Amino acid sequence: MLRYRKYPVLIVSLIIAFFPWVAAHVPAIDHYPDIMIFAGIYAIITIGLSLLMGYTGQISLGHAAFYGIGAYASAIFTSRYGWNPWLSMLLGTVLTSLIAIVVGGPALKLKGHYLAMATLAFGIIVFIIFNEEAGFTGGPDGMTGIPGLSIFGFKLNAERYYYLVWGIALLVFLFTTNIIQSSAGRALRAIHSSEAAAMAMGVNVPGCKIVVFAYSAGLASLAGSLYAHYMNFLNPSTFDIFFGIKLLIMISLGGIHYIWGAVIGAVIVTFLSYEWLHYFEELEILVYGLILLMITVFLPQGLAGIPEMIKNRFKAAP
Repeated sequence: MLRYRKYPVLIVSLIIAFFPWVAAHVPAIDHYPDIMIFAGIYAIITIGLSLLMGYTGQISLGHAAFYGIGAYASAIFTSRYGWNPWLSMLLGTVLTSLIAIVVGGPALKLKGHYLAMATLAFGIIVFIIFNEEAGFTGGPDGMTGIPGLSIFGFKLNAERYYYLVWGIALLVFLFTTNIIQSSAGRALRAIHSSEAAAMAMGVNVPGCKIVVFAYSAGLASLAGSLYAHYMNFLNPSTFDIFFGIKLLIMISLGGIHYIWGAVIGAVIVTFLSYEWLHYFEELEILVYGLILLMITVFLPQGLAGIPEMIKNRFKAAP
């Protein structure tokens, strides 16, 4: 049985459902649904990353690599071998999860900044492969000819793709929320608090860490496939190290310990990237650094932690 607050989810679902209609009647924001497609794709990644970092306590700076593996796997299977896009997306997700298990086995034995450096190194290696293996990935020139998605013969235009992406994001959110509120979620929180204590309570700490790592990598792969079939073009620069850091900014801004905070962070940072910060050009990275610094210092729980912070202030007041 799914465990979540029905009314907030229902309200957000209605907002997402009617947002394209509202945007179509307001000329100043009529292009916002296109940006929201990318926000939904990034939300799928940040939900898994929040589960990994916020609830299990494992740091990963290499999820841009899993995002890219899913995108290129689906693109290669469809454009070079003529496979069905939906089957390619599934195989890409499975392949990425298996790679995550292989990588996560030794990497998750590390802790703290050592784990962060290991995942960062993995991301750099994968990025180099994307650039150098031009026979498969197209190299720096990019990869074209990626087919779009269709359902029962109906090709998905931008509006239909919007509902597909956010429908998947909603399902991922509900499933992940159910995990958090189950016995498995309590085991993950125990691992975050103290691995030694969790092991003493009978929790299979290595197994749980690898499963969550593979799950979050699989979500990143799924998001990459959605990106590839929407853009119909891939370039290695999309999956560079800066994007991995941007994912970290998303969950930090929204609230690393809140799944719905990860979604909020994904939406805000996406609009910052595609709409509000393009005037800064090369200085954009400085703005992101300032945002991360301000959140770390003044809002360590992120935007999602503001209601609880206000509540605690009122309780502490005489």
